[in-house]
Amino acid sequence: MITLALSKGRIFDDTLPLLHAAGIEVLEDPEKSRKLIIGTSRPDLRVVLVRASDVPTYVQQGGADLGVAGLDVLLEHDSHGLYRPLDLGIARCRLSVATRADFDYASAVRQGSRIRVATKYTQLARQHFAAKGVHVDLIKLYGSMELAPLTGLADAIVDLVSTGSTLKANHLLEVERIMDISARLVVNQAALKLQREPIRKLIDAFEAAVAAPAA
Repeated sequence: MITLALSKGRIFDDTLPLLHAAGIEVLEDPEKSRKLIIGTSRPDLRVVLVRASDVPTYVQQGGADLGVAGLDVLLEHDSHGLYRPLDLGIARCRLSVATRADFDYASAVRQGSRIRVATKYTQLARQHFAAKGVHVDLIKLYGSMELAPLTGLADAIVDLVSTGSTLKANHLLEVERIMDISARLVVNQAALKLQREPIRKLIDAFEAAVAAPAA
């Protein structure tokens, strides 16, 4: 049995067409079922539903043979030892810095001031600002990131941005793009050795689906 770890929401929805192109159907809708393990049209493949941030851990520790995770999660997780064969090109967004419109970010950064940054991506934020020579006090938050500058908790946030509509609705400006993000296929290296043929075929099927021209 091969186990594929997915997270509910955008990654699950964006992965379904790739599975479909590979001739694989997920047998239940996770939004309508309470099941955390879902069968597929292939008797040797099942899907486990986990938090997005837990996908690398499940794959790394052997709870799943392979999974789909955003590059942001993989870099923040420091997922050494995971085989990353494929950029699936789905769940595209960007990791960016945003501030209130009245905060002079460019001046603060140029002058080397110490700024307060709220984010759940503390590793990536620390690396980004260290590379710029900017001193930051990092504040770890898990949600409602946009509130931090509005309440004075932080000068800036580092968060994922897709359309920018949430920032705009909360009167925040995207002031710097750190990196582009998309979802990657990750594979447990031990599983690849033990079940090389079926897992390799699945990787190849994903690759063909990604390479296929959009309808």
